[in-house]
Amino acid sequence: MKPFRLLPYRARCTSPALGLGLALTRLTALALAASALTVHAAIIQVPANTALQASIDAAQPGDTLVLAQGSYQGNIIVNKPLTLQGPSDRQAVLVGEREGRTVWVQAENVQIRHITVSNSGLSLPDMDAGIFLDKPAHNALIEENDILDNLVGVYVWGPHDALVQGNIIVGNKELRLNERGNGVTLWNSPGSRILNNDISWGRDGIFSNTSRDNVFSHNRFTQLRYAVHYMYTNNSEISSNISIGNDIAYALMFSQFLTVRENISINSTHQGLMLNAAQQSTITDNIVDGAEKGVFLYNANFNKIHGNLIQNTQIGVHYTAGSEGNEITDNAFIQNQNQVKYVGTRYLEWSSQGRGNYWSDHSAFDLNGDGIGDTAYRPNGLIEQLVWRAPSARVLLNSPAVSIVRWAQTQFPAILPGGIMDSAPLMRAPENPVWERYKATHDPIH
Repeated sequence: MKPFRLLPYRARCTSPALGLGLALTRLTALALAASALTVHAAIIQVPANTALQASIDAAQPGDTLVLAQGSYQGNIIVNKPLTLQGPSDRQAVLVGEREGRTVWVQAENVQIRHITVSNSGLSLPDMDAGIFLDKPAHNALIEENDILDNLVGVYVWGPHDALVQGNIIVGNKELRLNERGNGVTLWNSPGSRILNNDISWGRDGIFSNTSRDNVFSHNRFTQLRYAVHYMYTNNSEISSNISIGNDIAYALMFSQFLTVRENISINSTHQGLMLNAAQQSTITDNIVDGAEKGVFLYNANFNKIHGNLIQNTQIGVHYTAGSEGNEITDNAFIQNQNQVKYVGTRYLEWSSQGRGNYWSDHSAFDLNGDGIGDTAYRPNGLIEQLVWRAPSARVLLNSPAVSIVRWAQTQFPAILPGGIMDSAPLMRAPENPVWERYKATHDPIH
């Protein structure tokens, strides 16, 4: 009997009915193939302390390997569509050889869940990792695992539509910061998502390079250099993440068309939000509490920065390197030692359509009750520039001489050195949609 062969659909069919029939035949054949795969899929029990690689080699595509509590020896290669499933307490422990990749996925539609993966190699040039998703590993699912003591926790190297979610990823604590790998490294993996992970003790929490259409959401980051680090990553989203005590929370570099919303940064050492050559992106409803610089814009252009809360920083916004075309409105700048540090000589307006920002140090009246201050806010006078250049001059801020200079600037605007002006400052801070989540995260720390 000759094997069934699916006829190709020919675009030049003269009969619509014939074309439709051929298309239906093709769909039916695909459905039968998928059904056959499902029928033959098996659930295989793999006892602890047995050769997991041998079980993988013997399995058929679509099979599920169920790992028992106990230890399994890495390194393993998964080169067919399989599911590796451990117990819900994640006590199936896959221990690598401290060289290379503990789990190397080389096929699409692989699922790994409820397993502890540890002890990868420590070579950054060799891209060692706890779980390495190679280029063919499309649609991989890495879910609810403990990924501990590896160089890189999960390395997503080129597959599309991978999903890494619900994992606890802890790096090697014995390495120095710059010797560590990232919690998740992602390269050229369009459509991939990193969701609901707890990532700590790496170099960066998530590092994305040369990618697009990614979503990083609802992750928690601690003990890192950068929580999220974007390089040449476009049309992507960073949302609802929490960064606590990292050097920089969200570093957006050489990327464009990003959506960065409803993230929280608490006690960053240097910067809460850093935009370095980030273009045409929307930065909304984020909270930065405590940092050297709340927002740092360096050659960042044509971004919309709306609805953010920046408080308790040394500098609320550091604006430099020719950044232009940015729309900065409806933000709240509260109790920052310096609200704005602007390096430049141009005049920039930080209000749009009659709405500016809220400034906690701005003393203004609102005689008509429209919620907009009656006088403009100018954070970059001669005195502010003096304090930037000589911080010890801060002791003179309440002196009569400083008061005279401030008065002179209000009467003779021509002596202002250029800088930021908010012509429609808000009398009240706008409500932030992540305030309740911020308080729940923030209060126990203090």
